[in-house]
Amino acid sequence: MQQILDFGHTDVYTNALIMKKDIHPADYRLVVFQDLNDNTSFLTRSTVTTADKVKWEDGNEYPLVKVHISSSSHPFYTGQEKLMDIEGRVDKFKARTEAAAKAKAARTAAAQNKTVNKEAKDEKKAAKIEASKPVTVQ
Repeated sequence: MQQILDFGHTDVYTNALIMKKDIHPADYRLVVFQDLNDNTSFLTRSTVTTADKVKWEDGNEYPLVKVHISSSSHPFYTGQEKLMDIEGRVDKFKARTEAAAKAKAARTAAAQNKTVNKEAKDEKKAAKIEASKPVTVQ
């Protein structure tokens, strides 16, 4: 499938291309854009530079620009886009927040356990020191 696209505004009365003066490049030329996904080609005007050339169906040779995606292969334009289930997204969000809350509770419990264990060790150490002190009898 090959198409010819022409961009620009034309004057209704003279059918001439109208552009603001001195802000647009002057080296517009016909260029073929080829979509590598489905080998669709478009002939349009562009200022892009390329070393590749291709023979177009009118018999002329034009510069060739290879693109990975275009309107002929993009899912939005082809109607093959995937719609996500909104409810599924909400459920996934809720599951993530629940998992985060559980992980936070586990970290808090581990920190409290660590504090309790440290206090128990300190008490044992203090008791050991007390036991090792010489006993004085009066």
